[in-house]
Amino acid sequence: MGAYTYILELWKKKQSYVMRFLLRARCWEYRQLPAVVHVTHPTRPEKGYVVYRVRVRRGGRKRPVPKGIIYGKPTNQGVTQLKFHRSKRSVAEERAGRKLGGLRVLNSYWINEDSTYKYFEVILIDPAHTNVHNDPRINWIFNPVHK
Repeated sequence: MGAYTYILELWKKKQSYVMRFLLRARCWEYRQLPAVVHVTHPTRPEKGYVVYRVRVRRGGRKRPVPKGIIYGKPTNQGVTQLKFHRSKRSVAEERAGRKLGGLRVLNSYWINEDSTYKYFEVILIDPAHTNVHNDPRINWIFNPVHK
C-alpha cells in the first residue's frame, strides 16, 4: 500500500493517539501564523489552483453596541447570546475571497480547531491561467455571476 492509504486511515480515526498529537502540533504552528496564509505545499498541486489556510474565531456573535446599551423594546435588547446565521466555513471562504480579489473561491474544508479558532483550507482558482480556461469542467467559474 502507498503512503496515501495510510494517511487516509489516520484521517478516518481522528481520536487516535497519533492523529491527536499531529493535530495538536499543527494547531500550535497555525496559531503563530497570520489569519490568512498561503499553503506552499498542497497535497495534490495543480496548475491554476491555489490553497490558503484561513483562521476564524470560534463562538457566538456579540452585538457591536457601545457599552452594551441598546435602545428600544426589551425583545431586541440581547447583546451576548446572539447566533450568527452563517457557518464559520462560509466566513472563512469570504475572508479569503476578500483578501485575494484576483482569485475565485471554489471550495473549502475543515482542517483543525482549538478552543479559540477553527482552521479551514480554502481552494481558490486563478482566472487568468490558461489551463483553467481550457478545462470545461471548471471554466463555469469565470462567469461574472460567480465573482
